[in-house]
Amino acid sequence: MDQKILSLAAERTADRLQKFLQTLKEDDLANLLQNQAVKGKAAGALLRAIFKGFPCSEEAGALRRLKIYSCCVQLLESGDLQKEVASEIIGLLMLEVHNFPGALLVELASEFVDAVKQGNLTNGKSLELLPIIFTSLATKKENLAYGKGELSGEECKKQLINTLCSGRWDHQYVIQLTSMFKDVPLTAEEVEIVVEKVLTMFSKLNLQEIPPLVYQLLVLSSKGSRKKVLEGIIAFFNKLDMQHSEEQSGDELLDFVTVPSGELRHVEGTIILHIVFAIKLDCELGRELLKLLKAGQQGDFGSNICPFSIALFLSVTRIQRFEEQVFDLLKSLVIKSFKDLQLLQGSKFLQDLVPHRCCVSTMILEVVKNSVHSWDHVTQGLVELGFILMDSYGPKKILDGKTIEASSGLSRMPNQHACKLGANILLETFKIHEMIRQEILEQVLNRVVTRGSSPITHFIDLLSDIIMYSPLVLQSCSSKVTETFDYLSFLPLQTVQGLMKAVQPLLKVSLSIRDSLILVLRKAMFARQLDARKSAVAGFLLLLKNFKVLGSLSSSQCSQSIGISQVHVDVHSRYNSVANETFCLEIMDSLRRCLGQQADVRLMLYEGFYDVLRRNSQLANSIMQTLLSQLKQFYEPEPDMLPPLKLEACILTQGDQISLQEPLDCLLCCIQHCLAWYKSRVMPLQQKEEEEEEGFYQDLDDMLESITSRMIKSELEDFELDKSADFSQSTGIGIKNNICAFLVMGVCEVLIEYNFSVSNFSKNKFEDVLSLFMCYKELSDILNEKAGKGKTKMANKTNDSFLSMKFVSDLLTALFRDSTQSHEESLSVLRSSNEFMRYAVSVALQKVQQLKEMGHVSGPDGKNPEKVFQNLCDITRVLLWRYTSIPTSVEESGKKEKGKSISLLCLEGLQKIFSVVQQFYQPKIHQFLRALDATDKEEEVEVSVTQRAAFQIRQFQRSLLNILSSQEEDFNSKEALLLVTVLSNLSKLLEPSSTQFVQMLSWTTKICKENSWEDASFCKGLMNLLFSLHVLCKSPVTLLRDLSQDIHGHLGDIDQDVEVEKTNHFAVVNLRTAAPTVCLLLLSQAEKVLEEVDWLITKLKGQVSQEIIPEASSQATLPNHPIEKAIIIQLGTLLTFFHELVQTALPSGSCVDTLLKDLCKMYTILTALVRYYLQVCQHSRGIPKNMEKLVKLSGSHLTPLCYSFISYIQNKKSKSLKHTGEKKKEKTAAGPTAMARALRETKPIPNLIFAIEQYEKFLIHLSKRSKVNLMQHIKLSTSRDFKIKGNILDMVLQEDEDEDEEGTASEHEGQNKEPAKKKRKK
Repeated sequence: MDQKILSLAAERTADRLQKFLQTLKEDDLANLLQNQAVKGKAAGALLRAIFKGFPCSEEAGALRRLKIYSCCVQLLESGDLQKEVASEIIGLLMLEVHNFPGALLVELASEFVDAVKQGNLTNGKSLELLPIIFTSLATKKENLAYGKGELSGEECKKQLINTLCSGRWDHQYVIQLTSMFKDVPLTAEEVEIVVEKVLTMFSKLNLQEIPPLVYQLLVLSSKGSRKKVLEGIIAFFNKLDMQHSEEQSGDELLDFVTVPSGELRHVEGTIILHIVFAIKLDCELGRELLKLLKAGQQGDFGSNICPFSIALFLSVTRIQRFEEQVFDLLKSLVIKSFKDLQLLQGSKFLQDLVPHRCCVSTMILEVVKNSVHSWDHVTQGLVELGFILMDSYGPKKILDGKTIEASSGLSRMPNQHACKLGANILLETFKIHEMIRQEILEQVLNRVVTRGSSPITHFIDLLSDIIMYSPLVLQSCSSKVTETFDYLSFLPLQTVQGLMKAVQPLLKVSLSIRDSLILVLRKAMFARQLDARKSAVAGFLLLLKNFKVLGSLSSSQCSQSIGISQVHVDVHSRYNSVANETFCLEIMDSLRRCLGQQADVRLMLYEGFYDVLRRNSQLANSIMQTLLSQLKQFYEPEPDMLPPLKLEACILTQGDQISLQEPLDCLLCCIQHCLAWYKSRVMPLQQKEEEEEEGFYQDLDDMLESITSRMIKSELEDFELDKSADFSQSTGIGIKNNICAFLVMGVCEVLIEYNFSVSNFSKNKFEDVLSLFMCYKELSDILNEKAGKGKTKMANKTNDSFLSMKFVSDLLTALFRDSTQSHEESLSVLRSSNEFMRYAVSVALQKVQQLKEMGHVSGPDGKNPEKVFQNLCDITRVLLWRYTSIPTSVEESGKKEKGKSISLLCLEGLQKIFSVVQQFYQPKIHQFLRALDATDKEEEVEVSVTQRAAFQIRQFQRSLLNILSSQEEDFNSKEALLLVTVLSNLSKLLEPSSTQFVQMLSWTTKICKENSWEDASFCKGLMNLLFSLHVLCKSPVTLLRDLSQDIHGHLGDIDQDVEVEKTNHFAVVNLRTAAPTVCLLLLSQAEKVLEEVDWLITKLKGQVSQEIIPEASSQATLPNHPIEKAIIIQLGTLLTFFHELVQTALPSGSCVDTLLKDLCKMYTILTALVRYYLQVCQHSRGIPKNMEKLVKLSGSHLTPLCYSFISYIQNKKSKSLKHTGEKKKEKTAAGPTAMARALRETKPIPNLIFAIEQYEKFLIHLSKRSKVNLMQHIKLSTSRDFKIKGNILDMVLQEDEDEDEEGTASEHEGQNKEPAKKKRKK
């Protein structure tokens, strides 16, 4: 039969074929076709013949065709056909689709849709037909019966797609169906329907099936809905990541984890590659992605910003056209995230409204962690981002060249956090990816070398962390490190020291690096630049410290320990120690040559020797001999010779230039510390046979004893430094005498420490200490007196005491806390001198100040944070005891002396220490407070930081109350202010949710309400404390309102006829303190509140713009209600605050300026709120009632008063100008300054008026859009144009001329006319 059909089909006309086919039954034909197709014979030819025999022009033929189509579809789905046969059949079916009439096309399409919905497809091959069917259907213009009505072909297609997407899809055909839609012409609405359906299918698929589906979806997105596709993919993987991390954190509870970590990351990596590839082909997709990033940055970043999306953004940076934009956006996203965090942490009001969300920095570090799963396309972006953050937000150069880095804690600014994040990204990437290590190291070293002038501590810290992580890894990059050494002599000293410290672990594992460093240092030793020589000394000292000689004591105080990985490298450690000895002695030889160089170089050497000795005790002999021979050059050996030191030899005169050649005080200081360490550590372990080697130690001891006794005998005349000597900085003799004086004072300090430490509490030694101190004091007094007369600054050297911090702590403990009976008599010698005790406390203060500024102190162990912290605890304990047991009032009533009392100095020390501990030792606060507790027996009970801090706070509160209850003439404002500062520092340690914090707040509020001392600085400190506590509990707006009423009451109204009722909410506000002190403080607090409100409004705007407009009904924006309500309440209360201040007769100057600026901000933020409601109104939601009330309040209570306040300022200004005009003789001097002040004060006025008018303009827009008349309570402002009116100007000029001709009398008349003239101007 098939042969007959084929032969008939070969004829020219189809008549016989048609007749023959009509005689056949449908089933026979179908069976025939099926058999032929399965056998793989000429099924295509047979199908062509059948189509020729059933033309679509006849209805019967078309219907038979439809049956054949159904039969073929079943055949294709059966999977019995060979691939070629199936393809041929599909090709034929596709060709013939467009011949069908519309109604049959609808039927055919419906069959497909039903098959998909009911899951009747078996292999989905026939789906290739569906796009052609939809396309043909869309071209049919006539109306077709569909369902119960009639629709055009296009509408039918839409309905069918809708039905298809609303039905269930079998997960194995999702990819084919998605792929099928890319060949169908779709409208934007249809694309959205399809995309939504595909996105809902993600969760039903196997993880491995998602990448090909995403690929098809991205292809489909070229038709539209790009944003939806990206958002859907990101949201899906964000959800997966979150589930995964939850499972991992609680995996001991789960028997199985749904997805293994590696598999998930590999799938994410593939999808990121797909998206990046799609963006390369379709730039519009890239732009949509950038919009997502921007939206996430502005509003709440919801699910748009997550580890997956950040990885995606970083991959997109490989596309050149998007690189810069993405990095800029990521950079601003990071800094904004840290700023938001800072804002949230500082305000309880915001914490209650905004839930805490994940920080961007955590997400980025998560990306670094995930990138281990071969995300090579992300790592390059990570490295670049790390360097961008470090470059942009690293420490900046400040005026005097110092850069101070605060330590951890909230005090760090967002910039520092961002820089630290950059370093963490690079360090973690370095650990994970071997491929990129070389590049990271090169970039870090390049920055260290090329940015010599700007601070690069952050790069050096990163380098140190990288090397500490694994020195062995870096051996492969040794060439880069040695190349960097070549630049050492050109780098600043600080950089060199940091760099050497960082690379030090490398020197132990790589001989080549060590040798090249030594060569560079030797060259630098004889360089022309002083800095290069200092660098060489620093480098050699570091080498001496770290290459131990055999037999050296193990030093428990190593300030920089070296990781385990390096310890195992010294395989032949015995050989190494021997080699180290010759190596170290060679270096010592090099260093001895430095003793002939400038004072600065010698100084470095003396400061470094003690550390070397402590770490490498076998070098003691060499070091001590070097120091001994150096001292002998300046020591008078004759026992009766006064003075005992050759000061002349320490000073170098070159022509007119006089400079210090030998820092003798530093040399003695070094000797004293080395000797003390040697005696306490090395000598007890020595055997008798080593006695002959000990000669140097005895010699040094004898010399120091001799110097002490002769220094005490010496008069100032012996040094030629008595009162008659010349100390001016302008003459050579004066400069020389200054240098000598400082040397003598330094030597005295060194000897004080030496004698105290060897005294063993002997009375004679303490008398020597006191005599040395008297010599020091005498010189110091002369210098101060001369400096006072000449008004020249004293040389900077006095700032640094030679006493070590350990000694200061021991001395203070002995002076104030030692109650041992046997020490009583000898200590009474020192205790009898108030001057000496004050000196001891003031040196402690100086050390703390140094720690605050530099991060370390001078002297031995000054750079060892552990030791410094220990000394700090000891000093604090003594100062605290001294201050609380002997109050200032008791001490001062005893005897009047110049300068501060010891108690006040103790309090000053405590204030500095509390702030330093919070700055540098945040993690050790608990340890610090525990050290202060005298009763430390009940160790087993754990006491929290809050409880310990509260205990200290109570002590200081008592002291403050005592001062406040004293008589007015006894009120010590300096002490009161210091106490308030101490309380502020301690209150930061309280947990805001604790009862202790609430007690502290109510105590401070009570003090402010009840005390009316007229002391501006004390008032400012107290108010600052009140606000800093208040914001951590609730918003301070009501407080601002009450205080503004007090100010209004004290200063009176701008209208002098109005009597203001005085409200005494806070007694601390009085006539002396109201303005400018309290007023400016309140305005700065109001600014902070406005900033918070502004931040909230921006957040809301971001949320509104992200909402989907059709669905944004009232319930979509419901979550914003509490935030909106809070904003309106804040602004309403602030409005009443400004309402009071605008009516207050404030003095001209900063108060008026700031108030005008803040009013301008207030109106700007009101405008922002109005614009937010304009946005909301688009989304078919009205404005709340309380917003209407706020607008009404602004119209009645603020705007009219602003205008009268402006008039008040202008009247005041014109009066002051008149007043200046009156004083004719002083006119030339006073005129310009008064003019300048007047200009400065009136500058903010036009800005304020503009802000008010903008606010009213947007209110009019909002009234129209919301159909609520918001303008009914607002009297529109009069037009204020700033034109120069010629006629009035002529009149004024005329008046001025008349005044010049007449005398004083007419001037008074002119002044009386002034207000009238002002009115005319208006």
